[in-house]
Amino acid sequence: MATAEQIKALVASFAAEDQDRFRAVTMQIAALSAKQGKTKLADELRALLDEAASRRNVHVGPAQPVPIARPSRDLAGLLTVDYPTTRTPDMVLAPELEGDLQRIIAEYRQRDRLRSSGLGPRRRLLLVGPPGCGKTMTARALAGECRLPLLSVQLHSLITKFMGETAAKLHLIFEAMQRTPGVYLFDEFDALGAGRDSPNDVGEIRRVLGSLLQFLEHHDSDGFVIAATNLKAMLDPALFRRFDAVLTYELPGPDSVRPLIARRLSMFDTEGLDWGCVATEAMGLSHADIVRAAEEAARDAVMTERETIELGDLVRALRKRKG
Repeated sequence: MATAEQIKALVASFAAEDQDRFRAVTMQIAALSAKQGKTKLADELRALLDEAASRRNVHVGPAQPVPIARPSRDLAGLLTVDYPTTRTPDMVLAPELEGDLQRIIAEYRQRDRLRSSGLGPRRRLLLVGPPGCGKTMTARALAGECRLPLLSVQLHSLITKFMGETAAKLHLIFEAMQRTPGVYLFDEFDALGAGRDSPNDVGEIRRVLGSLLQFLEHHDSDGFVIAATNLKAMLDPALFRRFDAVLTYELPGPDSVRPLIARRLSMFDTEGLDWGCVATEAMGLSHADIVRAAEEAARDAVMTERETIELGDLVRALRKRKG
């Protein structure tokens, strides 16, 4: 049966009148039903979609499951799919980084205009910076703003010890990008893109990197390839030329602390907090750590039946995040 995320995606696509997304999610449910032995339900769902499409006289593409619904021996174990509702206002970013992200979204929305002038939107993005500072959330926001699925590459399934198998699996993923536009996220990208002069290189990683460079060079789908890493220095220099933009993330500064906490604690009274003290205590923590500290202070308030966040609770939670 449909997962909770698929049901939410169906409702969201229906509300947005996004027929392509509605069809893609329904086909995912049909494929999952078939894998579970519910072949009659799968056939009925596909028949209903085809009937609805013929009534509207619209092109619906090939009558087969989208690539991420293939059996586990193929792409099902390599990609996980989500349909985020995250938007850029949900994030707290440095002004320059926020401006870059808004420009990338605007380019995607006006991609036909750019292409009519022989140009194209930036679609290959490298995100670098400390953990917990918004790289994964950026991928979710891009997917949400552009109404695309988020497809996360599962490195534990992608990288194998057998010669040539990792490159072959990479080929499958980049093939899927052509058929199913989306935001394809390669997290911990340094595992694939480590420099070829690494002392641990045993030859296979060079072949994988060579394949990756070629796939990136020729990527021309209507979606995004996003690579995220905490270890920029480990990446092979040749990779940087394959990306359209490199977005750099940093730990939040004093001006970012209050909006981060206030947004998470919007249901509580925070007016009495000494924000200067809070900002000082939060220095050195990532966005994710600050949000988790705010949540801990909120739990204290709920457990003691208070609507006000106490400074002492918040400071204690921030200090605990520093270990």
